[in-house]
Formats: sequence, C-alpha cells, structure tokens
Amino acid sequence: MMRVMLGKRGWCGLAVALLLLLAAGPARGQSYGIDLRNTLMPASGGMAGTSVAAPQDFLSAINANPAALTQYEGTHFTIGGGFIEATANLTQTAPVPLLGVQPFSAKSSTPGAIVPAIGVAQELDQLPLPTTVGLALVGAAGAGTSYVGVPASNGTSSYLLVLEFAPSVAVELTDRLSLGGTLFLGDAYASGPFVGRSTMTNAYALRGGVGLDYRIGDATWLGAYYQSTQAFRFQDQVVLFQQAAPRDVNIGLPQQVGIGIANASLLDGRLLLAADALYLDWESAALFQSLYQGQWVMQLGAQYRASDRVVTRVGYGLAGNPLDHTVGTRIGPIDVPGGIPAVNYLQSQYAVVNQHRFTAGLGLADVLPGIDFDGFAGGMFPESEQLGATTFTSLASWWIGLGFTWHYDRVGGR
Repeated sequence: MMRVMLGKRGWCGLAVALLLLLAAGPARGQSYGIDLRNTLMPASGGMAGTSVAAPQDFLSAINANPAALTQYEGTHFTIGGGFIEATANLTQTAPVPLLGVQPFSAKSSTPGAIVPAIGVAQELDQLPLPTTVGLALVGAAGAGTSYVGVPASNGTSSYLLVLEFAPSVAVELTDRLSLGGTLFLGDAYASGPFVGRSTMTNAYALRGGVGLDYRIGDATWLGAYYQSTQAFRFQDQVVLFQQAAPRDVNIGLPQQVGIGIANASLLDGRLLLAADALYLDWESAALFQSLYQGQWVMQLGAQYRASDRVVTRVGYGLAGNPLDHTVGTRIGPIDVPGGIPAVNYLQSQYAVVNQHRFTAGLGLADVLPGIDFDGFAGGMFPESEQLGATTFTSLASWWIGLGFTWHYDRVGGR
C-alpha cells in the first residue's frame, strides 16, 4: 500500500495547480454556447467530451454523471488543464446611436486562456455499500471578446468566467447500478456585455447534479444525468447610457440533461466506442434566455488501447447553433437602448455558432511509477452568422490540454 506524502513533487504539483487557477481566463471556442462541459478534461478532451456512460477520467464523472465515479477504485489525484485560442471577428455595417457604436470591422483582441482541471477521488470501503467520493476544481463556462482598441466600438468588450468547486459522491447500489450526486459551488466573474460603463464583478451560486450508471454485461455501460440551472447575480455591474444608477446583471448556466452509452467489447476489449446526447435548456438561464434557444449536442468518441501502456483517442462533437433569431428589445429585465439592432449587436459577443468539433488524444500509463499522462488537442471549423441586418460575426478556435494522474493503491480501476 502506498502512503500519500507531500514531498518535493507534491509541493510542485500544488504550485502548478495554483498557477493554473490564477491564469484561468475567459474560455471561448470549443464550448456549447458558453458551457464547456467535459471538452477540456484530460482524457475526455481527446474524445470531444464524450463521457456520460464510461468516462476515462474521474473529473469527467464529477462534472457530468457522478454515478460513474464508482468505476474508479482506490485513490486518484489529477492536475491538468487546457489552453484555448480563439479567433473572433465582428463586422457592424450600420451605427447603433444609443450605444455610441459606429460601423467597424475588427478581430477580438482577447488573448488565449487557460482553464484548470484539478481533483481527487477516493474509494471508501468501510461503508455498507461501495462508495466513492470526489472533489474537483474545474472551469465550467466562459466567453470573452474585446474591441476596445477600435474607437468605433465605443469600448465594446465582454468577459465571463465560471469556476466550479465540486464535491461529489457515488454509491454502488448493486453490482450493476450506481447512483451519484454533485454539488457545484460556482464562483463567477463578469463584465459586459452591455456597452456602457461596466466593471468586473464576481458572484456565487449553487447548482445540483444527479446521475445514474448501469452496466450491461461485462463491456457495456449506460449513463444519464441531470443538472439544475445556476443563477449568478452580479451587483452594480453596469451603468447604461443616459442612466445614473448602476444596474445588477443576472447571468446563468442552463439546466441540462445527458444520456450516453459506451461499449468496450471490440478487438478483444481494446476498442472503446462511446456516444452522448446532451440537451442544454438555455431558456432556463438568466441573460442567455434572451440570446439563445435550447441546444442539442451529440458527442462521439473512440479509444484504442494499443498496448498495456498506450491508448489513443479521437472524437467528434456536433452542436446545434444556439443563437435565437427572434430576440426582443430586452435582455432579462434590462431594456437595451437601441432596440432589436442593439440586442443583435450585444448577442454577437456570445456567438458560439460553430457546429463541428474534432479532437484527438493520447494516454500513457506509468510515465513515472503510479503516474499516468493524458493529452489532447482539438479544433473547431470556422463558422459565421448574420445577426439582424447590420451585425456579422465569425468564430474559429483550437485548443490543447493535458493532465497527470497519480494512482495511489491502484487496484485495477479503469
């Protein structure tokens, strides 16, 4: 049995974790709307986020279907993260006088961002039923654009980052059926998207998630989960034009459901195939209910075990365009100066319209004794969108990431 100790390597790991957290910025590009899901997790990232039924890293279980935590025996600690680089372009062909915006065409100056993926999972064998607990710090959502260098934009910029501190527990009810739950404690930071005097503020909110995982035979898993909405209130965030008092801005993440299936019976058990279907109910999310519509997502992933130490992964994600083309003149409780053209202009700052995402990944076991490495990379095909008659936006992105997982008391888990 290995004893968990914080030697030099342990302290170095903690230092890297803090650096990842401090460097975290707005993530935009591979997300569904603004929701990252599991697209930046160490192993699932190579499978386009596919992870509902049989996640290949325990962080993906905590963040989606917590019941799948029971697939991990012993003690596991992961430190990792992803880097995202997006290219967003905005063309405004007519002025929006009440926002002070004139025609312009420019590329967003928002730099690339780092998103953390850090956590621990522990099997508890002293309880009446087999139980696994987990704790994670992950980047849950984000977006960011900035055109402040273009005078005609009148300082247009937006920023949103949501970090989740997520304790989780899963219980194996029978040899085949597991039940799990996660409580998300969200810490969010935002400015914009309203053109005016906006300040960076933060807010806190809770979110709950539950999941089921069922094993059919020796090589097939079914999974499902539900997550509630998460509503943040950013106090005194913006002062709109021609108004003196600051206004609160409500921003939320949507309630969502996901189902998945995975099978590892092919090629003598070396090939794992998995598929997920997700639905993000953006009409339940504050602010985005005025900009987005409900969104379906399909995730497909494959993992091939080339040897006892090497696995390769590929994935494809298909996401519906969430932008709502029937916007009104309000975003939440705020009447937007300039009416529908102004709302279309603000909507462009969250225009993650891309449908197709491709990823690949590599896993190496025991790069050091008891330590596994997972890496991934992905890209999103460029897409563009016309919003109203005068606003045109386009977006493309790529991302890379990695994770190191320490396995203490490894006893044959995944």
